[in-house]
Amino acid sequence: MTNYDAVIIGGGHNGLVCAFYLARAGLKVRILERRAVVGGAAVTEEFHPGFRNSVASYTVSLLQPRVIADMKLAERGLTIRERPISNFLPQENGGCLKLGGGLERTQAEFRKFSNRDAEALPGYYDALEGVADVLRRLALKTPPNAGGGLRALLQMAAQGAPMARLPIDRQRDILDLFTKSARTFLDTWFESEAVKAAFGFDAIVGNYASPDTPGSAYVLLHHVFGEVNGKKGAWGHAVGGMGRITQLMADAVREAGVEITLEAPVARVLTDNGKAVGVKLESGAEVMGKAVIANVGPKLLYERLVAPQDLSAEFRRRVTGFKAGSGTFRMNVALSELPDFTCLPGDGEHLQSGIIIAPTLDYMDRAYADARRYGWSKRPIVEMLIPSTVDDSLAPKGQHVASLFCQQFAPVLPDGRSWDDEREAAADHIIDTVTHYAPNFRASVLGRMILSPLDLERKFGLAGGDIMHGAMSLDQLWAARPFLGHGHYRGPIRGLYMCGAGSHPGGGVTGAPGHNAAQEILADRSLLGRFRRWR
Repeated sequence: MTNYDAVIIGGGHNGLVCAFYLARAGLKVRILERRAVVGGAAVTEEFHPGFRNSVASYTVSLLQPRVIADMKLAERGLTIRERPISNFLPQENGGCLKLGGGLERTQAEFRKFSNRDAEALPGYYDALEGVADVLRRLALKTPPNAGGGLRALLQMAAQGAPMARLPIDRQRDILDLFTKSARTFLDTWFESEAVKAAFGFDAIVGNYASPDTPGSAYVLLHHVFGEVNGKKGAWGHAVGGMGRITQLMADAVREAGVEITLEAPVARVLTDNGKAVGVKLESGAEVMGKAVIANVGPKLLYERLVAPQDLSAEFRRRVTGFKAGSGTFRMNVALSELPDFTCLPGDGEHLQSGIIIAPTLDYMDRAYADARRYGWSKRPIVEMLIPSTVDDSLAPKGQHVASLFCQQFAPVLPDGRSWDDEREAAADHIIDTVTHYAPNFRASVLGRMILSPLDLERKFGLAGGDIMHGAMSLDQLWAARPFLGHGHYRGPIRGLYMCGAGSHPGGGVTGAPGHNAAQEILADRSLLGRFRRWR
């Protein structure tokens, strides 16, 4: 039986990134992927005859430039097309707001709603960018681990020093964004409800919460620290869909010597004398490794793949309390024609942007309240992207595909109801919501793929349908992601590591957790790392 240096559970993008860095350092690595294709939630699939789309993760910004460069993704053929404007928000009164395309264009849009907001915009961008730069610097650094002694103290000092040197106004911005609700934060900058909605939408993406929830301002920030083609804060479309990214990653990984085994679901992490030594597959086969690395979320790992007797009672209690469930419902639709919005008829750059159905923060708050009470929103939040407007490989000529990313939908429905029984009705309701703003939309739908929170869990292994592998709340960030004392990618069992979005810096297609976990695994194999373990 082959004994690998590292066995990785899950072939999502972070698992691929982690495998690449380990193999590049000379380790013998094997990836075990449950599905018939690598990529995890970043995959492109045909969902209706002739129509392909990024079926779960659907847009690019947060992927780390270092990962792109090291894996030579651009040289391998990765092309990312930027949105001409960021977002387009139809309003209830028949108007609309377009966000992006440059400061002056956005200010001109804001003046339709508030001259004061237009004048405040440069200062807001500066404040957000200043804090986003802090996140960019921390994204590829391992957080200091609580209980880690002098080493942790030195790491904390090194990572905290740049923040301590910032002007006091910027430090106040950091405190605001990490602790306040999105509404409270945005209220200090803007007066127009449409303008606040344009920015506040980012606070509830993958966040089962209200924009009034304390800490939701951080989620807003998390979605702006990325970049596309060197442009900070930009978003774009990967030509060929998100699966193009992970297929090119898989090419890089295989070239580095990694073995990838598909249709190989893992049933259990194997331990011996308190150390992870391999995994047992559902088929009964065992794959042994000096390190076991989980690219699955903490809930799935510790509740289903690790034997209870291998964990302390206190740790099991923490796992039970770990918050997972992003309130997300995903749809992919095949369209006979482009949607025609009442507020802005015809084709145009607005159809190449993120189309946001959420005109105010109050609308978003009511959507969350509905989901808490009824299970799903009477007026859901919808972001629609139509990637076929910039990528003709996805649909037949003259026709289109659209991604519908929807919030808020309870991970578990109340009163014992099942998403298996309500998914079709919820999907109809989402289509009706878009049709309210684009009257031709319902008639243009040729086919659809529905992914309720339960479907997301079954198809992609996302506990509670959580696209972030766990809530991005203050108690589950940085050194506390997923748990304080395990924020350095090491699990509670020796030889068990975590490389997925349930680790720092969190959700999105970033590659950062995979990169960082690989560095820690290699450090543990070094002479100094072996000495520390021996002590």
